[in-house]
Amino acid sequence: MHHQMVLIMRSAMSNHNATSIMLNDQFMVQKADIDDLPKILAIYNQSIAGKQATANWELVTVTERTAWFNEHLNNPMRPIYVVKAINKECQTTDQVFVQNQATAEIVAWGSFSDLYARPAYHISSEISIYLHQDYHGKGLGNLLTRWMLTQAANLDIHNVVALIFAHNQPSLGLFTKLGFEQWGYMPQVCDMQGFTADVVMLGKTVAIDNQNAL
Repeated sequence: MHHQMVLIMRSAMSNHNATSIMLNDQFMVQKADIDDLPKILAIYNQSIAGKQATANWELVTVTERTAWFNEHLNNPMRPIYVVKAINKECQTTDQVFVQNQATAEIVAWGSFSDLYARPAYHISSEISIYLHQDYHGKGLGNLLTRWMLTQAANLDIHNVVALIFAHNQPSLGLFTKLGFEQWGYMPQVCDMQGFTADVVMLGKTVAIDNQNAL
């Protein structure tokens, strides 16, 4: 695996620094910050109307999702990652980039969540990926998913599971190309207000890789 560039991000809106990783020359990834929830939900809510990526019927609010978000922030083994578009005008010094976070837009996010709320399941986690609608079909989902798989072993995750609607062919194709296999199939388990959806469980056992941890 090629060396990934580390960025030091300094925010004009806060006093903390957030370490980021270059995914390529267009995007960087970092752990979600306490102020990121509205932008994360804005991307999530874009997916609801299409009935392909989530089982929610209505837009979700910050108030409704604050507890969920805090659980992730407070659990280092179940992080949320945000992808930001790189400002081409950011200052560079060798492999250190300094960029004002206020100008870096969140364009995608991904999370590792408990597969099941019992201690013995801690070695397995559900992966979720959401992209801003303007970035669909550009390879960003593949890029973020592949990077998150490199993080799994550092989080003591041995098995990564994706729960995907059977009619969501783009996501099924993406995960299959990344080596996921069908581990289960649940017919007609979701009322999508107009049709009943099947859910496919795809899984992948991840190799131990302690490089490029964030």
